[in-house]
Amino acid sequence: MHVLNLGILAHVDAGKTSLTERLLHSAGVIDRIGSVDDGNTRTDTLALERQRGITIKSAVVSFPLDGVTVNLIDTPGHPDFIAEVERVLGVLDGVVLVVSAVEGVQAQTRVLMRTLQRLRIPTLLFVNKIDRRGARYEEVLRAISARLTPAIVPMGTATGLGTRRARFTPGLGPAALDVLAGHDDTLLSAYVENSVTDALLHTSLVAQTREALVHPVFFGSAATGAGVDALLAGIEDLLPPADGDADGPLSGSVFKVERGPAGEKSAYARLFSGTLRTRDRIPFGTDGAEGRITTISVFGQGTDTRGDAVVAGQIARLWGLGDIRIGDAIGEPRKAYEHFFAPPTLETVVVPGPDVNSGALHLALTQLAEQDPLIGLRHDERRQETSVSLYGEVQKEVIQATLAEEYGLGVTFRETTPLCVERLVGTGQAVEFNKKDANPFLATVGLRVDPAPVGSGVGFRLEVELGSMPYAFFKAVEDTVRETLDQGLHGWQVPDCTVTMTHCGYSPRQSHAHQGFDKSMSSTGADFRGLTPLVLVEALRRAGTRVHEPVHRFRVEAPADTLGALLPVLAALTAVPQTTETLGAGCVLAGTVPAGRVHELEQRLPGLTRGEGELESVFDHYAPVTHGTVPRRSRTDHNPLNRKEYLLNVTRRMGG
Repeated sequence: MHVLNLGILAHVDAGKTSLTERLLHSAGVIDRIGSVDDGNTRTDTLALERQRGITIKSAVVSFPLDGVTVNLIDTPGHPDFIAEVERVLGVLDGVVLVVSAVEGVQAQTRVLMRTLQRLRIPTLLFVNKIDRRGARYEEVLRAISARLTPAIVPMGTATGLGTRRARFTPGLGPAALDVLAGHDDTLLSAYVENSVTDALLHTSLVAQTREALVHPVFFGSAATGAGVDALLAGIEDLLPPADGDADGPLSGSVFKVERGPAGEKSAYARLFSGTLRTRDRIPFGTDGAEGRITTISVFGQGTDTRGDAVVAGQIARLWGLGDIRIGDAIGEPRKAYEHFFAPPTLETVVVPGPDVNSGALHLALTQLAEQDPLIGLRHDERRQETSVSLYGEVQKEVIQATLAEEYGLGVTFRETTPLCVERLVGTGQAVEFNKKDANPFLATVGLRVDPAPVGSGVGFRLEVELGSMPYAFFKAVEDTVRETLDQGLHGWQVPDCTVTMTHCGYSPRQSHAHQGFDKSMSSTGADFRGLTPLVLVEALRRAGTRVHEPVHRFRVEAPADTLGALLPVLAALTAVPQTTETLGAGCVLAGTVPAGRVHELEQRLPGLTRGEGELESVFDHYAPVTHGTVPRRSRTDHNPLNRKEYLLNVTRRMGG
């Protein structure tokens, strides 16, 4: 039996979890359809998901479809949980993108579709809620064509819109031939010769859908079941089954990590090649780690069941890999873990309640971050504070509720602030020599910092001979450079620069007669780790850094007569409108706005636009801070900006 790993994606409230329930019911996996409102759906298993009626964590369910086993992955629709969607994309064979027949194409729909097209993932569109009042057919098709992609093939017609009698009648119309012929010379020739057959049209549709050149569009209702049988037929017929050689080299990818009630860790993984068996010892990750598989649970026939092996194409839960992380490769890496969406641009400090143990809180936050690698933790030992990076305010509320319900920890948060970066203004260099001046470390380190192109990351180079001192000392310098650049002169990360080591030196190993190694006379890795931050921050001082804040690209659709009220508010939020387009009685305003002001814009937009405004906002770039006080971030290291304080802390730590 073939396997198809299928993702269900949508803007929040488009009905994808309800569609998942309907698909499971139609396939005979469940006897009763769960309700998001009642909190009894198959995939929203977290208590918080049931209470709020939203999907927070991706969930895997399985159902048989004639000759195909479909592993269906329900993903969150809210943009604050885009990291959950990101991890799933790399393991999918196809996608159903759900659109509401009432609300039409929404902000998150556009973000998702752009990514699916860039990754060339075969995608079907399902326009849901045709039974709801306000449901539209022609208007939604036009919006999909204009705002998502013109390469769509309507798979039938919808009638009785807005009533419980709404139905979807399958059948390809003349528009299908026009779209398909644009990518198929054989079909185009047949069209010219007036010899197009249904079989030829269908063959072209299947081929182009599987190559992500066109996107079939189905209409229906998850609530009534209208159109769902046609969608199921399309899933089986139009989307490509999983491929992979069960006898090939082991290769897989982890897209989700969970912990059980006793703290045991399990990993959800897609296997691309090979076969994995219980008790196999396998390599994983990028650090050369190894682990032994203790238990395997394979998805199929509605749920995951214990098995002895998982083969290429399948999804399974694995136990026994204690250090496994999301994004880790299993066996041979298929490709590097990619980020398809922008990283978090906001940050907040977690404030523990009066009876909360700081150690228990740190452990709980660490476990939450372990399940979400785009949510970074930053712990300040001196202040006993932990910061978390975020996508938005809803995510903060979910973290708060999760800590309370799953860990019994009551917390609040400080005000959310933008997560800035520092970029070099120029070039700077510094050097400190072994046994000279006020250098207390048995090491010579010279470093030069140069700006690098945006997105290039941190590069480390040598202008000294690699054999001039032990390799371990070079490695200590490089590792410390990368660690130190997490906090620039203003406390923000310095993401794009080249650091060149210009000087090096050390004191060779010394020992006394009849005695062992004399640490006081011989260089160690600790000397290089201790000296490097002082040299690097001095080089940064001489180069200069400038704080850049995250900026979002926004798109507002609103009634044209509300533009006069909207523009002054955008100016007050330091947003920069760039284009305005009139669409009948409405208008589309696009531009940029600082990430820290997006939430306020979201809150004020309904009142400014009579509740009709729609905002789409995605991270675009970092820009220099040009207004107000330059934001600073408290340091979590030993503060190499203050030499006296730094040496006092570090030498005490080294036992000096």
